[in-house]
Amino acid sequence: MVVKVYGPAYASPKRVIVCLIEKQIEFETAPVDLIKGENRNPEYLKLQPFGALPVIQDGDFTLYESRAIIRYYAEKYRSQGTELLGKTIEERGLVEQWLEVEAHNYHPPIYEMTVQLLFASKLGLSVDEKLVKKSEEKLGKVLDVYEGRLSKSKYLAGDFFSLADLSHLPFTQYLVGPMEKEYMIRDRKHVSAWWDDISNRPSWKKVLELY
Repeated sequence: MVVKVYGPAYASPKRVIVCLIEKQIEFETAPVDLIKGENRNPEYLKLQPFGALPVIQDGDFTLYESRAIIRYYAEKYRSQGTELLGKTIEERGLVEQWLEVEAHNYHPPIYEMTVQLLFASKLGLSVDEKLVKKSEEKLGKVLDVYEGRLSKSKYLAGDFFSLADLSHLPFTQYLVGPMEKEYMIRDRKHVSAWWDDISNRPSWKKVLELY
């Protein structure tokens, strides 16, 4: 059964797609235009009642929330593709810890920056420069913690690439690309090396090539 991923043009669905590629899972995509409000269409709301992206359909199974989806496929197809959860219960604990850090510490400020700098004008809104500055300061403090962690291990959960690293790819790509804030990564030696490593994985290059 081919997995269908909704909304491949946006960051959170890309989190799912790069996981599927790492796990060698066949998938197809269905476009959803947030700018046109297609995520508020009744048919879409039947799949995702909050109108957010992404959603996956896998046969008669539907799942939303990107981090839930990547955990699901990393576990379901653990024996194929890249091992993304760690090999011991302690490694799994660290993967989960850093996934939570990404969701609750890294994501909120980078998401605010993304909305303000990349989407506000498309939605007819003015950019809130104070919010951008505040969010950048918050993100900088989070990246300082990452710098300390990555001075001790190659990846966030240890010396192996995992969901914890993978989950950072889409929004950090916005940061170093269209947001033109690559210095936030490059000013931190170990974060910079980590980003070069994870962003050059064939799976992520494939995502950028496709979408």
